[in-house]
Amino acid sequence: MSEFAEPRIRRLVADYLGVSADELTPEVSLTDDLAADSLDLLELALALEGEFGIEVPERTIDEVRTYGDLVETAAALTRGQRARETSRASAPAMVWSRVVPAGTEAGSGLQRADELTPYSAEEIADDALRAGRGARLEVTVPAGTSDAGVAWVQDQFAWLDKRGVNVSVHRDHPDAGGERPHAVA
Repeated sequence: MSEFAEPRIRRLVADYLGVSADELTPEVSLTDDLAADSLDLLELALALEGEFGIEVPERTIDEVRTYGDLVETAAALTRGQRARETSRASAPAMVWSRVVPAGTEAGSGLQRADELTPYSAEEIADDALRAGRGARLEVTVPAGTSDAGVAWVQDQFAWLDKRGVNVSVHRDHPDAGGERPHAVA
């Protein structure tokens, strides 16, 4: 990515910082050598987001020191964005979820069957958080879901682990019979 995107990044940085493109060597410090302040770096991050369709977290831009760092960061974020898009494309349309509060039998708990949208993922996560620390969120995806799709679903709920919710994602088994939750009306 960097060999193709570097000229675009060079143009953006030169325009935003009002410097010559020739000054932009990998080791040049954005703040010390080019006198960029935090607002300049924030504007650069926004310009990169618009140019490459990526999201540049503020903490990431705070870690960028040199022009070379900036190019590497943009390349890494672009690769990550493409990987997420690829995973999302292979994600399942429908998921079955069960939230089991701590100390409750495995077969009980709040069950849902939903098309996996950002809204339904938020609803499922809210259910799990309401169940409290030590709860389990069990998510079942269709049997034919690819590894990338399973990984994408895991990523959607991975943050719950920090809130004390144990998350497991697994594929449906064709012989599951009545084990799977039914759709919630």
